Amino acid sequence: MSDTPQTMRAVQLLNYDGRPESISFVENLPVPRPGPGQVLVKVAASPINPSDLAFLAGMYGFKKPLPTVPGFEGSGTVVANGSGTMARFLRGKPVACTVADAKIPGGMWAEYVVTSAQMCIPLAKNITMEQGAMMLVNPISAWAMVDEARKAEHKAIVQTAAASALGKMVVRLAKRFSLPVINVVRRPEQVELLRQIGAEHILDSSTADFDAKLKDLCQQLSATYGIDAVAGELTGRVLRAQPKGSRMFVYGGLSLKSCEIEPGSLIFEGKVVAGFWVSAWLARKSLLEKLRIAKQVQALLTTDLKSEVQAQLPLQEAAKAIEQYMKHMSAGKVLIIP
Repeated sequence: MSDTPQTMRAVQLLNYDGRPESISFVENLPVPRPGPGQVLVKVAASPINPSDLAFLAGMYGFKKPLPTVPGFEGSGTVVANGSGTMARFLRGKPVACTVADAKIPGGMWAEYVVTSAQMCIPLAKNITMEQGAMMLVNPISAWAMVDEARKAEHKAIVQTAAASALGKMVVRLAKRFSLPVINVVRRPEQVELLRQIGAEHILDSSTADFDAKLKDLCQQLSATYGIDAVAGELTGRVLRAQPKGSRMFVYGGLSLKSCEIEPGSLIFEGKVVAGFWVSAWLARKSLLEKLRIAKQVQALLTTDLKSEVQAQLPLQEAAKAIEQYMKHMSAGKVLIIP
């Protein structure tokens, strides 16, 4: 820690109300120190994700005491470490890391962050810090859900928010594995956006015949595996269209509403709705499994699991970055650069 400054610049969240003006740029926060099993990362880049917006609004799975530094994922270089084999191993290495844990007090929108060594993945030499910063939420989530569908031998996937960054990854990844995907979007321009990347089955939920077309496709393709980022009434509409015995995994709540499910789908058709949280999914993996997954995902970061970037803004313009991302979420990620 001798070469590390005592203070750092960072973004602080002051209120859980979801407003960009509820964050503040500060220049003299103490640089945190790593404890046992932890590392100190000098942050290179951090994206804004829907999960970050949910956290800012107090609607994520946990809250941290205010004021707190937001930002769940990013990349950087490990510059100090606490005790532990993994922490020592990571010293000096470029990593992708996450702080999506209620026990970790800080966040990625800062010059430095402390996190668990178990929540870091070393970056391959050909992966840039920008690519690595966006690896642990969307690419690994897309990989995990498509991989689970393949392992369970589902014949097709149906997904909502298909024009999102993660949705497009699912399209490309499933195509690699010859797994059909029914893509649900909510605007006509998103239909064309998905066609451009090779999506075959695309339905606009704002059209009058959406439910009928969705049911026909789900039955025809045996789309028994569903992934939903929207929640609200759309969860139930998709589940209702799926064949008997289907599984629906909810990984987001873009509608900001509770999932609306008909009891008959669960009782008489044997359908199941469950949540998917990538942090919990990764936590169940051994170190060797994590390294294997990281290798597979990094090999596809510039192709199937590529993340588009619409802008890069400095810490002091974090409020502007949030506003831009909220207005143009389908245009790509906005990176915050310390």
